[in-house]
Amino acid sequence: MSDKTPVDFWFDPLCPWAWMTSRWVLEVEKVRDIKVRWHVMSLAVLNEDKLDQLPEEYRELLQTKAWGPVRVVIAAQQEHGAEVLGDLYTALGTRIHNQDEGLGKETVAAAVKDAGLPESLMEHWDSTPYEPQLRASHKEGIDKVGQEVGTPVIAVPGADGEQLAFFGPVVTPAPKGEEAARLWDGTLAVASVPGFYEIKRTRTKGPDFSNL
Repeated sequence: MSDKTPVDFWFDPLCPWAWMTSRWVLEVEKVRDIKVRWHVMSLAVLNEDKLDQLPEEYRELLQTKAWGPVRVVIAAQQEHGAEVLGDLYTALGTRIHNQDEGLGKETVAAAVKDAGLPESLMEHWDSTPYEPQLRASHKEGIDKVGQEVGTPVIAVPGADGEQLAFFGPVVTPAPKGEEAARLWDGTLAVASVPGFYEIKRTRTKGPDFSNL
């Protein structure tokens, strides 16, 4: 693995955009010499001081459904090592986003089982002693890109030894094969320009949040 470029990827399992980007990065792993290292971040933590500024539907989502999954994920990392996060995230995203099972406790418990992890992780659903580690992991990712973005955050080694970090890219569906590689190469190219700030275009359709 030492010859592969490490790619650090911060995710919150509730975010459909992060899920699509994560599937793209796994495609890139097949065609570029990279190795993804998974980290948890939290949209609930990111927005906890500005809930009154958010639409009611999104505010309710963050207050009632966002904490449980990330508590379980950070507990898995702390108790079983960071190497379990990739399989757990895949199990969570498959059930939450691909199979439209939502963010409920039963869905997360089933995903924990799918990933081969112990049911005891669900004891962290309502509270966890690992909240400081959750906040530290979130801070590590979000500090690289600033407080005005969300998930995912990706960081890669730069030519000068400093990390290049960016939010996104937001993409759906996830490109595959050489299309995935071209997007990766282009993303790194723009991210490596010191003065680069943002590239964006309007789309007419995005992921459906209604099932969450």
